[in-house]
Amino acid sequence: MRMPPLALNHVGITVPDIFAAIDWYADVFGFSHIMGPRLLEATSPATHETPSIFGRRFRRAYQAHLLTANGVGLELFQFIEPPVGDPDPEMTYWRPGPWHICFTHPDVDAMVRRIVDAGGRQKIPVTAFVPGRPWRLVYCEDPWRNAIEIISHSYAEIFSNWPQPGMTQPPVMIERPRISARE
Repeated sequence: MRMPPLALNHVGITVPDIFAAIDWYADVFGFSHIMGPRLLEATSPATHETPSIFGRRFRRAYQAHLLTANGVGLELFQFIEPPVGDPDPEMTYWRPGPWHICFTHPDVDAMVRRIVDAGGRQKIPVTAFVPGRPWRLVYCEDPWRNAIEIISHSYAEIFSNWPQPGMTQPPVMIERPRISARE
């Protein structure tokens, strides 16, 4: 029996300046700063789990927690030892794991202006991605090159009933490969 869906608790991102990131995400998106920064140290009994999470090279980091409007957390990390490296200039969508975070706002253009005015970057033009529907999206970056998508409507509204009326091209849906009972 399949279990009911879990709630998304938080998303963690790495930044090179945790204090600037706390301010940026609070100013641009209105997130509440609820904890930290706190020091994580591999040798501290208070954060003894960190070497098993981050690996043998890990020594020290700062961690802070922000809260979004719907109660999902944004966990910020600034690694001190070893330090945060220079970001890849391209979105690293080809690597396993998260490659962007997405926030919902009805005025996508206004959010692009806020992001850019606060030192972020717009990666693509604002796009109406289903003809005849009001849904718009854009990809941007925060000042530390973390990919951010802004989308105009809720995830459930947009993606739960495909194909959508107004689509000029039918979507190509991929079927799950069948595995024989002998394999």
